Order: sequence, then C-alpha cells, then structure tokens
Amino acid sequence: MSTDHHRCPAAHPQDPTSCVGPVVVTVLDAVNAGANGCEHHGARLLASLDRGRVYALPDAPSGAAIRTFKAAAGLRPFCWVDGPRIEPSQLSHIENRARQRR
Repeated sequence: MSTDHHRCPAAHPQDPTSCVGPVVVTVLDAVNAGANGCEHHGARLLASLDRGRVYALPDAPSGAAIRTFKAAAGLRPFCWVDGPRIEPSQLSHIENRARQRR
C-alpha cells in the first residue's frame, strides 16, 4: 500500500501523501463511522476528527494504535491544507495544550 494508485481507506482524497506501511488501525468518529488505514493516514484522519478514536486491527503489530494516537496529537487537522492556523480547531492537540498553559 505504498503507491498513490492504491491508498488505504483512511487517506483523504485531497491528502497527497502515500501510505506508510500496511493497514493496521481503524479510526472512528463520534458516531462510530470509520475507516481502516495505515498508521500514517490513520493519524492524519484522527487529527482531523472531533472526538475520534483509534483501535488496532487484530493482526496489527503491537503498539500500532498508540503510535497512531501519539502522532495525531502533533498534527493539525487537515494538515495537507495550507493557510493561516490561529483558531483552536485549526491547531494540533499539543499546540492547544501549550496555549492553555500560558
């Protein structure tokens, strides 16, 4: 799953990046709609959701879900879109936590 012609279901159509590794996680939104994906696209999808969750697939390597979760915390929602990012909903979870500590 490393070519642009066949990307995992978690890859957003406007996200230009290729998959990194096999499909190993499921990302669910607040109403339990979801998509399976590689850790890379799973993290990008999770970062773009409000109240999203990630679960490892049964045959996933150990730690796949937590790696995806941690990666998502540092990504801005829809990180492939350029433009100014100043609103909390446009920043990563890590950036928002840093702002709250000031």
